[in-house]
Amino acid sequence: MWQQVYNPLGSMFTSTLVAAIPIIILLGLIAWGKVEAYVAAFIALIVALGIAIFVFTMPPGIAIRASVYGAVIGLFPIGWIILNVIFLYRLTVEKGWFQILQQSIGGITPDRRLQLLLIAFSFGAFFEGASGFGTPVAVTGAILMGLGFSPLAASGLSLIANTAPVAYGALGTPIQGLASVTGLDPYLLGAMVGRQLPFFSLLVPFWLIWAFAGFRGMIQIWPAILVCGLSFAIPQYVVSNFINPWVVDIAAAIVSMVCLVGFLKIWQPKELWLSPKLRTHDTSADTMPPPPKDIPQASHDEIVKSWIPWAILSVIVIIWGGQWFKNIVNPIFTWNYPVEGLHNLIEKVPPVVAKPAKEGAVFAFTYLSYTGTGILIAAILAGLFMGFRPGRMLKAYGETLWVVRYSLLTIMAMLAIGTLTKYSGIDATLGLAFAMTGVLYPFFGTLLGWLGVALTGSDTASNVLFGGLQKITSEQLGLSPVLMGAANSSGGVMGKMIDAQSIVVASTATNWFGHEGTILRYVFWHSIVLACLVGVVVTLQAYVWPFTLMVIK
Repeated sequence: MWQQVYNPLGSMFTSTLVAAIPIIILLGLIAWGKVEAYVAAFIALIVALGIAIFVFTMPPGIAIRASVYGAVIGLFPIGWIILNVIFLYRLTVEKGWFQILQQSIGGITPDRRLQLLLIAFSFGAFFEGASGFGTPVAVTGAILMGLGFSPLAASGLSLIANTAPVAYGALGTPIQGLASVTGLDPYLLGAMVGRQLPFFSLLVPFWLIWAFAGFRGMIQIWPAILVCGLSFAIPQYVVSNFINPWVVDIAAAIVSMVCLVGFLKIWQPKELWLSPKLRTHDTSADTMPPPPKDIPQASHDEIVKSWIPWAILSVIVIIWGGQWFKNIVNPIFTWNYPVEGLHNLIEKVPPVVAKPAKEGAVFAFTYLSYTGTGILIAAILAGLFMGFRPGRMLKAYGETLWVVRYSLLTIMAMLAIGTLTKYSGIDATLGLAFAMTGVLYPFFGTLLGWLGVALTGSDTASNVLFGGLQKITSEQLGLSPVLMGAANSSGGVMGKMIDAQSIVVASTATNWFGHEGTILRYVFWHSIVLACLVGVVVTLQAYVWPFTLMVIK
């Protein structure tokens, strides 16, 4: 049995600096842009292994097993989702149905700003609620790219848009994960998040359009942005506080899409924004092929057919995301593998947890209930509906696997780093540094959630990683543990746009391989500023009336 060490160098300042080195190297190399993302990830992994073994005294065998375990988790379920979403997308492109889909969206509005609201924000939120784990960025990034947006606009704006819904993603999985490690009622945690994020559900659509078209371009369509944001924020609050935390995103996304489309039937901007590139210097626009000329107008039946693959996908991911479905299939179609040499051989110790606790490492290969499996089934059904022969679909799948090979390697390396830092206690060391901020803890505790998602790529993982620490620290400081538990999840959503996993998903979906550094540099400051704003809201809720009235004790 090996116990985690959180201050191996005898100075929390020095230990924290050393713990941060792998993350600094990873993000630094990606932002530098001179090496491929998968190379940067493997370099950071080697550095993390060295620090875990030689500084944090983690036994080498356990460290290597933790890394391999993380790599497998990176492939299943994350890589599995990306592979199959891109497979479906490529099938629709090959048959020309995706082009018809683009045309139908353009028929709602040719204005690029309004297309962003509809696809990146509202439609993306639906997929976040139904499946999470990279699905919304993969889908919306591909659709925006197909609509003619520049690669940087399609990838970067999809990442910015996929923030407000994240805390309730995959039918409330982050909330359930937070409840499991804190012992707090998931309904209370979901309700508290629902008293924080609606501010940002209203803000993010404005932020999204400002990032794309500038202040003037944003003001020109403020009525549509307001409709989009309010129609998402209000259901988000109502459902989370008065119904349950599981269906928040799906309900809010559907209401938002219906309201926005309905509003656009009676209102259109006086000046159309037709440019598909960012208002700032957008070098990615130079890589775009010229738009095709003389595209024939699709018939009503063709437009209806073009939406059917995505309708099939939507129905299946909702089914696959339901706990009732998992409860049915998982007892039958699951392979549980306790990782030999890792499972229950590591012990968390105070102050990260209230009392020493063993870290389990059981790989649950729930191969049928994986969201990626549902997407594959949807792709096969859609392919048959589109008239593909099985042989052609099999060949297309092999072609897709070859296209995304480096992305899969990158994600495996990213998750290997995240899992290693979790089991070695490196993450906990970084978390304890935030916990030492005293009266400013509501602000920095929120940023701890942001850090957790930036490290792990998952709001659920961040909540599991730091949820216990948030509860212990808040009780010591006389703060509501429900408030700070929720703050971990709410702050975490803004880290989603800069985690390396999401950036790789975005670059893969937009066929902009090798430009992960450019995407990171574009979204980084958006992520920081928005996370700090969440921290301000949480601090107001902790100390300042009337915001304190919103806090659930």
